[in-house]
Amino acid sequence: MIRRLSLTLGFALVLGAPVLRAQGVVFSLGAGVGIPLGDFDDVVKMGWQGMGAVSFHPRSLPVGIQVDGNFSRFSDETPLDIHSQLIYGTANAVYRFQTTENTGFRPYLIGGLGAYNSKATGSDALGGSSTKFGINAGVGFDFKAGGATLFVEGRFHNVFVSGPNVEFFPINLGIRFGRQLNERTGPFFAPRALPAYPLSRPLTHFPDQ
Repeated sequence: MIRRLSLTLGFALVLGAPVLRAQGVVFSLGAGVGIPLGDFDDVVKMGWQGMGAVSFHPRSLPVGIQVDGNFSRFSDETPLDIHSQLIYGTANAVYRFQTTENTGFRPYLIGGLGAYNSKATGSDALGGSSTKFGINAGVGFDFKAGGATLFVEGRFHNVFVSGPNVEFFPINLGIRFGRQLNERTGPFFAPRALPAYPLSRPLTHFPDQ
């Protein structure tokens, strides 16, 4: 099922590449820690995770779309060699707060739906896997570090399973790259006001930026 979803997503991205380029596509790579919550915290320890994402943002709107794939792994609380492995993908709406072009700190809100595949691995694991649906919501911010655009993001995930839901909170640090990050317009930046001119002065050319 995961393979079929991956092939479908890849095919859709290839077909939609011209549209994504027109909207300003941004790619992201990140890694960090996964913090188990609730009943999930009683059976596993804090884990680690990695993620990759592609997003696009219409220039005229503060809301964009992000699709990401993630891998998380948590060790069992017992001395047994058992690890809880999660491979999941989410589709999200992203709201970026409008900032000026000189602002190096750009916060955003993110949330959406996802499909989560869970599998127990390790020499003491019994095997087997299952795929469930869930929701996620979080907050993050982009910031400049030299010539790179980095981000820090935390998201709450709630996976719907029989019995207590699986809840965890990954925190990722990563890097973004893409065309829109180098442009001076779009949802990352507020438009810069043009200088004021007296009404009596004829405007024979566009003012210098």
